Amino acid sequence: METDTLNFYLFRKDTSFDYLYPDHIKELSRMHWTPLDIAKKAAFFLAIPHTRVLDIGSGVGKFCITAGAHFPNTHFTGIEQRQALCAYAEIAKDEISLDNVSFIHGNLTELDYNDYDHFYFYNSFYENIEPDSRIDYSVRTSFELYERYTRFVYAMLENVIRLLKEFKAEGILETDGRKIIIKDIKLLVKRANYR
Repeated sequence: METDTLNFYLFRKDTSFDYLYPDHIKELSRMHWTPLDIAKKAAFFLAIPHTRVLDIGSGVGKFCITAGAHFPNTHFTGIEQRQALCAYAEIAKDEISLDNVSFIHGNLTELDYNDYDHFYFYNSFYENIEPDSRIDYSVRTSFELYERYTRFVYAMLENVIRLLKEFKAEGILETDGRKIIIKDIKLLVKRANYR
C-alpha cells in the first residue's frame, strides 16, 4: 500500500512519522499516540473493505492516517475533543493526501456510534487519572471523567455485541472470521430502526 517514497519513509518508524507534526507534538508522541507497529496490526484486524472504523480519542490522527494509508478501501474517522489536535491531524492527513480518513472535533458522548462498524481505542482517557501526563490544559481532566468515558465506551461496545448476537440468533446475519454477512437486509434495517 505504501506506493511512494514519502509514504514509505513516514511509515518505517515512529520518529519518521512524527516529522509531520510540530516539536511540542513530537514530544508527546511516545506517551499519547499509537506506535506505528500497533497501528498497523490493529488496522489489519479492523480494516474490512467498505466499512467505517472510529478511533476514539484520535489525538493528532496517527492511527487513522497510518491505517488509511495501508488500507485505502476502509474509511477511518477519528474523534478528538481538542480542536488543536484535530487541526494537526487534518494537516498531516492532507500532507499525505488520504481520501479515506476524516476527523471530527467533538466529544465521544455526543457521537452516534451506530454510524461505525469497528472501533479503535488507545490510551484515550489516561491523562484523566495521571495528572503528570496531561497533553495540555485546554480540556478539563478528572477521575470522574475517566470513569464516565470508560463506562460510556463499555456500554457502547456491550450494546453493539448484544445486537450482533441477537441478529445472529435471528438469522439476520452470520459471521465468517472477521466478516459479517448480512442474510436479510430488509429485516436488519427494520430491526435496527426499531431500536
